[in-house]
Amino acid sequence: MTITVAVAGAAGKMGREVIRGIFGAPDLALVGGVDPASPGGDCGELAGVGHRDAPVVERLSELPGRPQVIVDFTHPTAVKENCLRALGAGIRPVVGTTGMHADDIVELAQVCDRQGVGCLVAPNFALGAVLLMKFAAEAAKYFDCAEIIELHHNQKADAPSGTAIKTAELMRASRERFGLNNAPEKETLRCARGADFDETGIQIHSVRLPGLVAHQEVLFGGLGQTLTLRHDSLSRESFIPGVLLGIRKVVESRGLVYGLEHLL
Repeated sequence: MTITVAVAGAAGKMGREVIRGIFGAPDLALVGGVDPASPGGDCGELAGVGHRDAPVVERLSELPGRPQVIVDFTHPTAVKENCLRALGAGIRPVVGTTGMHADDIVELAQVCDRQGVGCLVAPNFALGAVLLMKFAAEAAKYFDCAEIIELHHNQKADAPSGTAIKTAELMRASRERFGLNNAPEKETLRCARGADFDETGIQIHSVRLPGLVAHQEVLFGGLGQTLTLRHDSLSRESFIPGVLLGIRKVVESRGLVYGLEHLL
């Protein structure tokens, strides 16, 4: 069975990478892209693979036909409304855009349940990054001090990253509090110690520099030892296998799935 797909944020760097990935998958068919910044073009030309008769339109309602799935790599200010429009039309979102609040995820889950439609929200689609999260949750059982450093390109709109937040959430499921034996601290420069995730004692530090793509370290400390887990996405191609997996899985699911680890 061929799955029909559209891409929201088609003209962006990730949008173009996703378009190339979909064109290379024999079981997927791209019907078009949505991008208010570049309407009137063709997805294939945007992605550098030649004209493919897959138009880029300004609004979801202008797509030719109704796709089964829409992949969203847009902006934190637009992603929630994009998902609500898609779900209202019976289209299953696969969301890589980060920056949504927890309340937004809850609201989307409620809409999915009412509509009987699947949705995948994944803070990170790189399979190695998903494995790092799982390893960090396991390590948190044995180390009571931990910090997260996430590093991204300087065009990323949200901080900390969705990957860092999801990692901290999984670690909290293994241990409620970290750093209980740390000395009392006084920051002489505001935010020098990063951000305390939800008062768990997990400090998250965000780095934004040109030349980076997406990187994360989780550092654990214990008696006489440290453990460092690190993942590096060296190009945006690293996200495509996970995106394609999400597309194939979401058409079979009902309700909202938060995190690609649930589909591995």
